Amino acid sequence: MFLSHASTDKWLATVICEKIELTGAVYFRDDRDVDAGDDIQESIRTQIKKSQELVVIVTPESVNRPWVLIEIGAAWAIRKTMRITAVLCHVQVTAIPDMLKSKKVISINELNPYLSALRERVKKHNGDIQ
Repeated sequence: MFLSHASTDKWLATVICEKIELTGAVYFRDDRDVDAGDDIQESIRTQIKKSQELVVIVTPESVNRPWVLIEIGAAWAIRKTMRITAVLCHVQVTAIPDMLKSKKVISINELNPYLSALRERVKKHNGDIQ
């Protein structure tokens, strides 16, 4: 799983990632998983290729951030079957980037049902592997 967010939303991203981790999902967050000296762009590209899902935290800070838009576009281009979920926080649906308008988005208040569904997908995926 790949988490896309604005750097100014780091606290919110950390909290959401803690909740994602409790589902058993493995996730990538650039501010945590890219080490000093690593090529940031290549790390992001590699992780998007590996990921089954992309979660985008859409806030007033992230809605037009170039890197967030690049990550969404890269996820769509690299893995057209990837599940992309936008989590809205203090943003109206009408303000989301065009690339997300065909997706069912959730508000931050609907995060728990999303996490329950994610937990089930993780269980199913892990069952398929074993």
